[in-house]
Amino acid sequence: MAARTKFVLDEADMPTQWYNVVADLPEPPPPPLHPGTGEPVGPDDLAPLFPMALILQEVSADRYIPIPEEVQEVYRLWRPSPLFRAHRLEKALGTPARIYYKYEGVSPVGSHKPNTAVPQAFYNAAEGVTKLTTETGAGQWGSALAFACAQYGLECEVWQVRASYDQKPYRKIMMETFGATVHPSPSDLTNSGRAVLKEHPDSTGSLGIAISEAVEMAAADPATRYALGSVLNHVLMHQTIIGEEALRQFELAGDTPDVIVGCTGGGSNFGGLAFPFLREKMAGRMAPAIRAVEPAACPSLTRGTYAYDFGDTAGLTPLLKMHTLGHDFIPDPIHAGGLRYHGMSPLLSHIVSLGLVDAVAIGQNECFAAGVRFARAEGIVPAPEPTHALAECVREALRCKETGEEKVILTALCGHAHLDLPAYANYLSGEMVDRELTDDELKQAMATIPMS
Repeated sequence: MAARTKFVLDEADMPTQWYNVVADLPEPPPPPLHPGTGEPVGPDDLAPLFPMALILQEVSADRYIPIPEEVQEVYRLWRPSPLFRAHRLEKALGTPARIYYKYEGVSPVGSHKPNTAVPQAFYNAAEGVTKLTTETGAGQWGSALAFACAQYGLECEVWQVRASYDQKPYRKIMMETFGATVHPSPSDLTNSGRAVLKEHPDSTGSLGIAISEAVEMAAADPATRYALGSVLNHVLMHQTIIGEEALRQFELAGDTPDVIVGCTGGGSNFGGLAFPFLREKMAGRMAPAIRAVEPAACPSLTRGTYAYDFGDTAGLTPLLKMHTLGHDFIPDPIHAGGLRYHGMSPLLSHIVSLGLVDAVAIGQNECFAAGVRFARAEGIVPAPEPTHALAECVREALRCKETGEEKVILTALCGHAHLDLPAYANYLSGEMVDRELTDDELKQAMATIPMS
């Protein structure tokens, strides 16, 4: 069994509950605030955007939430997903470390995003909603929601960040194949988009702007709701099926992780893998170091401010206590479109502030170098987002090579890059540029934070 590569669970072993880490934290996360009153928002404040079932999950302190059978039925199209031992990468690096990756690219859209898109579509359909609006960066989330809406007969309208809309045309085609309508953001279809275009006609867009557009359209139609692919508590909770499966697969492997690494943009992929392991760590059953990796061009965790800020550019959302670069911040159009968000999950931000998770930022050239190294060893071309986690895994494995430590490293390979190959073309041609924010740029961006 020393050479075993895949650890696969039977469908009957798929977890039937999501894990809510809030139940086990030493103190609860700060609540979202109403921007007008400064008071915590209640269910009625969120009702124009979300179905009540998701609102109740968002504020729940229950440790576990049952996964509806109707959701499990769709999950079985790709779940449980495999856990791989990266023997060939270990050999290529010459490291004594043991590297594992939980591979979410086996889903219908090639990423982890359907883990939350499917339940969000299910709960909306169950409450009579007929249409969902959303934003997307790289297009992974938009593709996932389009797929999920097709499962439950819902319309889907997507605002895709202009930089990614132009870089990744096949994502738009995938969304349209599933039945969605896709617009580049900023667009002239919303007040939010028109305001940006008036000031910046050539804007490359941002997730904050796209969120504003999708929220604006949802709030104007009683039969429409908004769906978010990351950031919020219920989204991260839906993703914990990743970590719950991985725990069971590590039992099959007879191993325990010493280091857990995940990429972070809004926090869903990272939280999905790490939170079940964090539960085990807080209970004293294991002691892994848990590390979030973000792009140096959009470093909310490592250089942002932990403060109340809007989740979108136009200020249509509640105020969220999170690590933020300021809601007016427009990140560079780096290739990891899913990580180009000015803020971070409030729940993950709170966990970082408690010292339970640490964070690093890495430039995209080092990340793509790790992605190419991984692809040539393991045969999977990783999406630009998880190359950030892979870069930190490579760093850790090479540290082990120097020290002789036989650490066990775990990461979530949250998607493949079959529709992101132009990004690799840019790297392989030597045209990719690293970008780090100057202190003056950070100061200017964070000047817009309303409650810092």
